[in-house]
Amino acid sequence: MFIIIICFILVATYFIIGNYFYNISLNPKKDKTFILGGYEETEEQLQKLEEQKIWLEENANDVYINATNNGKLKLHAYEITQEDSNVWVIAVHGYMSKASALTRFAQKFEERGYNVLMPDLRGHGLSEGKYVGMGWYDRLDLIDWINYILEKNPDDKIFLFGISMGAATVMMATGEKLPNNVKLAISDCGYTCVWDEFCHQMNKLFDLCEFPVLYAADTVCKIKVGYSFKEASCIEQLKKSKTPTLFIHGSADDFVPFEMLDKVYEAANCEKEKLIIEDATHGQSSATNPELYWSTVDKFIEKYL
Repeated sequence: MFIIIICFILVATYFIIGNYFYNISLNPKKDKTFILGGYEETEEQLQKLEEQKIWLEENANDVYINATNNGKLKLHAYEITQEDSNVWVIAVHGYMSKASALTRFAQKFEERGYNVLMPDLRGHGLSEGKYVGMGWYDRLDLIDWINYILEKNPDDKIFLFGISMGAATVMMATGEKLPNNVKLAISDCGYTCVWDEFCHQMNKLFDLCEFPVLYAADTVCKIKVGYSFKEASCIEQLKKSKTPTLFIHGSADDFVPFEMLDKVYEAANCEKEKLIIEDATHGQSSATNPELYWSTVDKFIEKYL
């Protein structure tokens, strides 16, 4: 009986720990400030954000689709169209962010004459969802958005662009069978796989190793959501990719470690290029060296469109 009680306590503890770390990482309703870091915007930054909000309200339409996989969720996106363009960029935001946070990128793409679609990933922004997909189920939602565009005009060209978790979503999507209309992808500071990223964050934030905490959280994720952290792998998806991809990463990124760049780049079984922005922290490559960033992005787009 004593052994049974001890086993019960150990199992219960395992699931309590797993559920706790599942909630702080994948439950979108739980505060993530300690993971993402908190800072106060300057007056200049607040002014820019207000200008971007007004621009989005004036130029974008709200559109909705129903996801065809893993729950019939109602998904939202902002759509910005141009009269004479048959080229679309689907721009995908990062972890615990939302589509509107990519407005500065939407403005750049709109200036270049492209139509822009910015989806809210499941569990983010105005999209339904009770968990963060970390790109895994989101990759299939991205295909739903591709089909949404092509249902309106089957001849349109599309390229994919993502930041952080959005970059992981894009990389994972390229491992699927995509329509020939998808000409290229741009991945800015994406991770190798969910397991690696969570392992890095656990060590960084809690000074914990992967056993038993990450294993416990992974078990809970399998039960509640249906995917495992190792299964959600950009590396394995990129091995199947045929979509030309530009990989971008800042050398000072310690949220998604800079070392992950070479791993995803080497895994990609497609035409590819990489861009390293010196001294750029996570998601800040375009702000750190905008001239190099956008000239490289423009050349890559022109090469494959």
